[in-house]
Amino acid sequence: MSAKKGFELPRSLYKEFKKMSREQMQAVLTDIYKQGAESIETASVDLDELRKEIGSISGIGEKRLNEIMTVIEKLIN
Repeated sequence: MSAKKGFELPRSLYKEFKKMSREQMQAVLTDIYKQGAESIETASVDLDELRKEIGSISGIGEKRLNEIMTVIEKLIN
C-alpha cells in the first residue's frame, strides 16, 4: 500500500522560513498560493454542444437526455 507523497519541504527552505517574520511568511505563502491557483487548468464545457452529442447516442430520448443534463449541470455548479 503506497501513500500519495505530498510536497516535501527541503531543509534549506525550512531554515529560511524559520528566519522570516510573520509578514514575510504571509507574503511568501500568498505568492505560492497565487502561483498554484494560476497553474490550475480549468476545463470549460459547452453544455449545448454536450447536450447535442449525448442526444445523438442511439437509445437516448428527450426525457433521458433531460435527466442526464440535470445531473451534469448539478455537478458542474
